[in-house]
Amino acid sequence: MNHDWLEKLIPRSLLSRTLLLTLLSVVLAQGIATSIWYTQSKRTQLEGLESASASLANMFASTTTFFQSLPVAYRHVALNQLRNMGGTRFFVSFNKEKIEITPIEETQAKKVATRTVSGILHEQLPSLNTIDVDFSRPETLRVLNNDILLQDLPKSWAHHTLSLEPLNPPILVVQMELKQDEWIYIAALLPAPYVTLDDTLITADQVVFIVVITALLLFFTYILIRQQARPLKRLAKAANLFSTDIEQPPLKEEGAAEIAIVTRAFNRMQRRLQRHLRERETLFRSMSHDLKTPITRLRLRAELIDDDVQAAKLNKDLDDLEIMVKGAVQTVRDTDIHENMAAIDVIDFLAMIVEPHNQNRIRVSIESDAVPPFTCKPLAFKRCLSNLIDNGVKYGDKVTIYVMDAKHTLDITLIDEGPGIPEQALDSVFDPYVRLHDDNDGSGLGLGIARDIIHAHGGDMVLSNRSEGGLQVDISFPRVEE
Repeated sequence: MNHDWLEKLIPRSLLSRTLLLTLLSVVLAQGIATSIWYTQSKRTQLEGLESASASLANMFASTTTFFQSLPVAYRHVALNQLRNMGGTRFFVSFNKEKIEITPIEETQAKKVATRTVSGILHEQLPSLNTIDVDFSRPETLRVLNNDILLQDLPKSWAHHTLSLEPLNPPILVVQMELKQDEWIYIAALLPAPYVTLDDTLITADQVVFIVVITALLLFFTYILIRQQARPLKRLAKAANLFSTDIEQPPLKEEGAAEIAIVTRAFNRMQRRLQRHLRERETLFRSMSHDLKTPITRLRLRAELIDDDVQAAKLNKDLDDLEIMVKGAVQTVRDTDIHENMAAIDVIDFLAMIVEPHNQNRIRVSIESDAVPPFTCKPLAFKRCLSNLIDNGVKYGDKVTIYVMDAKHTLDITLIDEGPGIPEQALDSVFDPYVRLHDDNDGSGLGLGIARDIIHAHGGDMVLSNRSEGGLQVDISFPRVEE
């Protein structure tokens, strides 16, 4: 299964990953804390709502019992007196029919309240068979009959009892059939703090608080990680350039203790390698200088030998020895690249290299799309590709160069039309002085030097024989990340 799309979504930098992890941690922690808090507070709220609803239901039952005990003619007199005095804690009326109620949406709080009220009323008023309990909004609440809304009544009758502006909470409505065509209608607000039947998990104020706290946490995390990531980024850049430029200045040891320790170890390693390379170069130069004198002395002595055959054999051995000394010095000189990194136009660079080969006829062609500038050591880069192109033209007559730019690498492929290389020699051909041809033009060092230069740039080279004939050289140079 291809997970490339998922990898693209995940940030790569330490800073962005830390911020993302911090954000996820905050969201997860707030989610868990809110869930625990909501569960506990909701349980407490529902217990309190059940108790308040039970108390209200007991008052409804007492009121109903009181009015049932009055003669029918006195019921309206008592109600009018109560309304003229400013109402009661709830609105009561006697109707000839059941009034249609527009219920509010179903919530857990509503279910608890209606179930509690209905249960207690059925328990305390067993003689009543029909008891209807529901909640309605003040703006849609009908009273007295199906044509009168709450807002149509005189304010002294019910507005002070059932209206709580600007909240306008839902109103509990109980309708009980006392006998045929005689209904008692009771409407009331739940007591605080259950008046709104609020079922909200988290309020707007809490959302603002969480957002502000999260933003502050991310801001301070950003400042902290940015300060710590700066020396780490410099260390990563220096390590990336290490393979191509060992003569970098030492890094400043700063940041967290662990980063400072790693930086100190990197600086120590770089100093040791610099000293080792200088000592190696000095050693080879000394060996070259020291061997030239005895070789010259032996040549002079060979001229004094009377036996021409022996003299010729001795001179041949001295020629081989001199070639080996020169080859060793050349290898050190060509692979110890003391130059600065620079950005080059690869296509223009290749055009200059192949120009001498195309003076009489086209022997080297370049195929490429647009390639951005490539950062390398220009002289070494030129020496490497020159060796490979020269070999391709010499032994394969024609060479085609393909340049492809990938996301993190510069890929160059050279294909010639020669006989190729025997499969068993594809690895050994890089060894010093290994030659597959018996001509006198060459020392057997070119491929090895080219690969060493590619390795010095952090890349790699692979040789392979093509099924249709010819040798294919695949080179991959990593791009220097800033």
